[in-house]
Amino acid sequence: MKDSAQNSFGISINSDVFKMQIHLLFEQISLFEKQLIEIETMMIELSNRQEHFLTTISGISDVTAAVILGEIGSISRFERPGQLLAFAGLDASVHQSGDFTGSNTKLSKRGSPYLRRAIWQAAFGASFHAPALSLYYQKLRDRGKAHGTAVGAVARKLTHIIFAILRDEKPYQPRIIKEENN
Repeated sequence: MKDSAQNSFGISINSDVFKMQIHLLFEQISLFEKQLIEIETMMIELSNRQEHFLTTISGISDVTAAVILGEIGSISRFERPGQLLAFAGLDASVHQSGDFTGSNTKLSKRGSPYLRRAIWQAAFGASFHAPALSLYYQKLRDRGKAHGTAVGAVARKLTHIIFAILRDEKPYQPRIIKEENN
């Protein structure tokens, strides 16, 4: 394999310089990976100093919980879950001009992009692994909603759950409501 690679570079002039550049790039990547591990470890350590219960939700890892906590700060800043939803930019934006009001709504994307991304990633995982949220996701998909729309709805529901967990300081207890067929 190494012999094939040595003969496949295609540039015969100054190949030692290119070898050195590649070697240095590998060293930089290795350093970045080590630093990333150190940063993630520190984030988890700082996050675990608080009793937040966010990791009781399937889809929220220690690192995601640290990002969410870092972006939200104190939950007492928000009186209602809708305010947290707006801060994360997961609320619907209204397109209107004069008497015209658009019917296609999209995410407002105002507020913290880091919080929005963390909640979106957690919602993506929860859509498939958290019992109540995956049931909700599947119900939306069965109604014909697109994947992204369904994940967005799960993200909004997850934001309400995050608000309640941080406000009440209690672990997540999923409630699965099964529909009865009469």
